Amino acid sequence: MAAPAFKALVIAAHPDDIEFGAAGTLSLWADSGAEITFCLVTDGAAGSNAPDADLKALVLQRQEEQRAAAALQGVRDVRFLGYPDGALEPTLALRRDLTRVIRDVRPDRVLCSDPTMIFAGANYINHPDHRAAAEAAIYAVFPSAGTRPIFPELLAEGYEPHEVSELWMFFSEKSETVVDTSATIERKIQALLCHKSQLGPEVEKMIREWDAERGKEKGFSYAEAFRVMRLKDEAPASAETEANAPQTA
Repeated sequence: MAAPAFKALVIAAHPDDIEFGAAGTLSLWADSGAEITFCLVTDGAAGSNAPDADLKALVLQRQEEQRAAAALQGVRDVRFLGYPDGALEPTLALRRDLTRVIRDVRPDRVLCSDPTMIFAGANYINHPDHRAAAEAAIYAVFPSAGTRPIFPELLAEGYEPHEVSELWMFFSEKSETVVDTSATIERKIQALLCHKSQLGPEVEKMIREWDAERGKEKGFSYAEAFRVMRLKDEAPASAETEANAPQTA
């Protein structure tokens, strides 16, 4: 079996966060041969305000919705950490759990949201779970994943240090990397529609408008934008050549 073009790990707070932020790009990468893992930090149980909601059943439903959405993007490895939805904090325990996942998956790229984004426009306050998951993810990438003395208990579990080459952040006000997702916009919409407990058909119009606006400056019909940090000089050439360069500006 041929080695994957590269490995990517996507860390997000809730089921559906990944689809909103990066499903078009991830579909492109999977099509190019990338091996992608999703890690959802919370259980998604705060996804209903109905007074009679069966929240345990909702957790299971949202897991199935996320697996279905991942499959449309070419992703088979989906992991759930099960932290309580709506009350997430960037604790050492969370950073340890994410460090364990990074050392297990050993990705070239880690994707998460941008923890510095608090307000989006004039009508949206960024969910604190988004910021908490992203902060823990970033510090798991550095310094925790690559530093042997941090979390020595992980060494005892067999998880050796790993250095991530690139960090890609979605939902950022400082995005400078724009990926042409015109070829995968339909899959992104279908992946979002898998989250039936949270979203309805109206999401299609919203996403088309958002992603068209992101692509306008570069002449793309649709696009996703990221804030990218290259943490190692020797970032994987195959990732750039096979998956990134043809679609970004």
